[in-house]
Amino acid sequence: MTRELRVRRSEVVTTLVVVLLTVVAVVVLWPRDRDTPGPAPGNMDQVEVSDADLAEARAAAGPIPCPAPTGAPPAGPLAGVSAACLGAPGSVDLGAALAGRPALVNVWASWCVPCREELPALAEYAARPGAVPVLTVDTRDDPRAAAALLAELGVRLPSVVDADGAVRAALDVPPALPASYVVRADGTVARVDPPTPFRTADEVAAAVERLS
Repeated sequence: MTRELRVRRSEVVTTLVVVLLTVVAVVVLWPRDRDTPGPAPGNMDQVEVSDADLAEARAAAGPIPCPAPTGAPPAGPLAGVSAACLGAPGSVDLGAALAGRPALVNVWASWCVPCREELPALAEYAARPGAVPVLTVDTRDDPRAAAALLAELGVRLPSVVDADGAVRAALDVPPALPASYVVRADGTVARVDPPTPFRTADEVAAAVERLS
């Protein structure tokens, strides 16, 4: 190969590399339309949906329980924090619903893949004799999608919607989901850490026993 041919070949390779890097930069930096479906999970905002708009999704999903007050005095960071019921109109004071007994609170969203994989393990644990109550909190999500996912998975855990972010603020929920918390009988809260999604009911039981 002559020197001139080698130089020309090197110039061609360099040009192709520059073109490829330019294309990659354009794809990464190109502004995205806010109306494009499928927003990035980390940027998902809460979708406000009226009870009337949610009625069809609720009917299709079937019964999704809403927690009821236990009658014990609420305490801890969730006292006075209200959230809308996912499965029916109305809201509930979470501090009153969890008062006086240990419970597990799981914060999730329908767009969260690890949440989708974790919910059946939570449901299996909740069905065990002696399990503490499990409450799921849908956040930064479209509640219609949340109800549809629970129906798809066959999960019937008590569920609420954190429409105004009050639950996230009270529990100091990190941006990444899911996040689980053990609420003790005195209202104090312990986050399950490290926040590895539960894969089995046994893992749920171990975390509850460790933090209760």
